[in-house]
Amino acid sequence: MVKQSDYPVGFYFKLTFKEEDIGFQEVSGISKEIGVEEVVSGGENRLKYRLPKTFKFSNLVLKRGIVAKNSQLFKWCVSTIEEGLIKAIVINDFTVSLLDKDGLVLKEWTFHDAYPVKYSVSDLSPDPNAIAIESLAFAYSYFEIL
Repeated sequence: MVKQSDYPVGFYFKLTFKEEDIGFQEVSGISKEIGVEEVVSGGENRLKYRLPKTFKFSNLVLKRGIVAKNSQLFKWCVSTIEEGLIKAIVINDFTVSLLDKDGLVLKEWTFHDAYPVKYSVSDLSPDPNAIAIESLAFAYSYFEIL
């Protein structure tokens, strides 16, 4: 029987970008689905054929407390978003790894041809316990599950 302590916890992960491990509080958008096209059958009004189309991916969103801006990931995001489309967008691959309680990799997702599409900061408020959170969103061509 599997014990609850044997299941991985969702808060123990790392992001690796250009051999640099970067800490984030939250990762969302690891999602892939097949699109469906509905085609009406000629002369048959009771049904529509549902045919598979291409894959659809969500943007990958990374959140963390605001930290120093010396990471390669942050520099890449700033240069891409601030320069707009003046220069060609530089695409990169990076990996999100889910770790076990001993820090060993349980599962990895490698995102290919990724580029930053959004940078945002949480609302700044007078609450003394609030942490300023920055969010980075990435578009990507596809991901592999390793």
